[in-house]
Parts: sequence; C-alpha cells; structure tokens
Amino acid sequence: MQGKRNTRPRPGFRLVPLLKGAVLAAPLFFSGAASAMVPGQRIPDRFKAISFSSLPGWQNDDHAAALAGFLRLCRKPEILSQDTVFPSIATADLQKLCNDAEKAAKSGDEAPRDFFESRFTPHRIAQSGFVTGYFEPELAASRVRTDIFRYPLLKKPEGLEAITLENRPQDWPETLSHGRRVEGRVTEMPDRSAIMDGKLDPENLELVWLADPIDAYFVHVQGSARLRLADGSAMRVGYAGKTGHPYTGIARLLVTRGEGTPEDFTAAGLRSWLEAHPEERDQLFRQNRSFIFFREVDEIGVNDGPVGAAGLPLVAGRSLAVDPSFIPYGSLVFVASALKVHDSDDGPFRRLMVADDTGSAIKGPARGDIFVGSGQTAGAIAGEIRHKADFTILVPNIRLGPAGVAAD
Repeated sequence: MQGKRNTRPRPGFRLVPLLKGAVLAAPLFFSGAASAMVPGQRIPDRFKAISFSSLPGWQNDDHAAALAGFLRLCRKPEILSQDTVFPSIATADLQKLCNDAEKAAKSGDEAPRDFFESRFTPHRIAQSGFVTGYFEPELAASRVRTDIFRYPLLKKPEGLEAITLENRPQDWPETLSHGRRVEGRVTEMPDRSAIMDGKLDPENLELVWLADPIDAYFVHVQGSARLRLADGSAMRVGYAGKTGHPYTGIARLLVTRGEGTPEDFTAAGLRSWLEAHPEERDQLFRQNRSFIFFREVDEIGVNDGPVGAAGLPLVAGRSLAVDPSFIPYGSLVFVASALKVHDSDDGPFRRLMVADDTGSAIKGPARGDIFVGSGQTAGAIAGEIRHKADFTILVPNIRLGPAGVAAD
C-alpha cells in the first residue's frame, strides 16, 4: 500500500498538527443490530485486557480529537456495521454512550480522556505488530487518451461481486475473493496479466488516463488518487472493486531475487528500480495478479481525505488500514511505535487511531498502514514508515461481562 515519493518535506511542514488537529473517522464497531456472536462468548484469545496506565504515551495523546471522531459516528448511525469480532451494542446502550460523549465534549479539559478511561477497556493484541505508511498520490491525468496519457485506470466491470458464503460456487478457490456473475453464474475474473494483454479492452472500461505506467501501478497499490486533468479541472478516484486474485508485493519479489534488501525497496526505492529497468517492469507487474478497479469520487469535499473501505473520508495521521477479519472497521486502535513523528519534538508515535480502511497487502491481526495524507510531501513521509508496533483495541465496557466475557 505504500506508494511513497522520494521528495523532501516542504520547509516548515509538520506532521504533528495533522495528527493532533485531525478529527478521527467514525468508529464503526457499534451496532444496533442483534449480535452475531454467541451470548457469553469470550473476547478472542489474541486480545489481552490491560490498564490505560500501561499504554505508553496515552496521557499525551489528543483525546479531544478522538472524542470528536466518536461523536461523528453518533451523528451518522447509517454507517454503523455489524461487528463479527466483538458482540454488538443495543441501540439504547449506544445512545447512552453517545449522550455521555456529548457531555464530555462540552465539558472540555480532562473530560474526553476521562470518558475513554471510564467507558472502555484496552485490549492489547498479543503478537508483535508492524506498521507502514500510505498516502494519496496527486497526478496529472486526462479523461481521454492522448499521445502523452496512455495508461488507463479502469472502471468496475458489470457483474463484479465479492464472494461470500451465500454466492460461493462449489470448488471456488479459497484465495479468490471476487468473481463476475455472467448469465447467473459466478466466474473467475481475468488477472492483471490477462488485463494487461487486453482481455477487458472490448468493454471500454477506461475511466481516466495517466502518463506513466509506474504511477498507474502505484495508484493500484494505494487505492485512490487526486488527479489534475489536462483541461484544468480536477477529479478524485477511489477503489471500486478488484479481480479478487491474491496480492503479491513486487518489492518482496525483488528482494527474493537478490536485487536488494527490504530497506532498499521502500516505495521510493522500488520506483527507482522500475525506472531503471523498463525492460523488466511489465513482467514484474504481471507477478502481482491482483488488479484494482476505480470510480470517480464526487461525494466528498476537495479538502477531505480519500474515502476508505469503511465508507468514510480518511484523516491524515488518524486513519489506519487494517485486516478487517481481525480488527473490525471503526475499531479504536491505540498504536505505539518507535516511529518518530516527523519534524517535531513529540518523540515516538503514540496515537489513538480508527480502523477505517484496508488494503490487499494488509494481512494479519497486528498489521497496520497509517494514512499520512495527500501529495508528494505525504508520500515522502509515508515512504519512511516501516516499524514494529503494538496494537491495543479500546473495547466499550458495555460489550464486556465479568472476567472479560461478552455480555448477552
């Protein structure tokens, strides 16, 4: 997910204001629907209850920003989704929690921190974690093909759908997450290699055209981009679907081939290699069978972040891409890492974040990708983030019964 640019930050640029001044995206892990879990089921073993006092840097975080994010959720109940990891919260209990949050926000001072500490219990993920960074590219583009703009981003084909227990055909490969319904039958989509060879060309799916195939590939990895169009207008594109084939990191393939070390192949290092080896570039792209489709995003403001997988605009320094099969969308996640906050005296990264996005490369219970922002400066910062981290989920106490058992 890390398509970073090798660009020096602008003079005076500070990441800390982005982090501390941002409003958290809405936590989605509260639901008024009936719980999908068996009453009395325990919190999964990978979560271990701890105290707030054992969270490094907790007391120095911006709790008011986190509380603002919680209230944003409370005002948009339509974005609530069913949580398959923790039991859901009844509508009346959620309303009480939101009312308490409103009071805390109006009280100010230490009230936001007190709200979290009195109504949530931290649960640390037992295994060691790892964070990277990602950003939203800003690129030149054209709505029509020209001699300069020759590399398309494609729209979602008709009939593309995610594979679920309800629509999964017999003998469908476990590694294939999406398929295409044709005449009532779900079939496998062509992979990246076949699409590069023109398999979908007759369908005229081209949404917009870019000038550089490497840029186009990195937009696939990032999942979104801001585009400056040739006619002077602007557009934003975002994720619309994928072929469903497994993601393969091409930087890792280069390391396996002995082309360099993991440290050599940050996003900037990978871009440099691709630019220096044009004759090998396309063949390397083909090794990643996963292929992403896009849509034009027009429902958010120009100053908002791109829309993440949870359906919310991402917030720089506060949005975290996760594997939603382990960390539900909208979970409040406290990330503690040796990562240094750029151009500040704040020391290591200690932030309460929201799990509101995902990515093909983000797999496992303790894997996260920090959204840094948009543009080249954000890309330069994101490219340096490859750090070990501890992940702690804040679970509302009304989800919990005695001894960490989920309430009925």
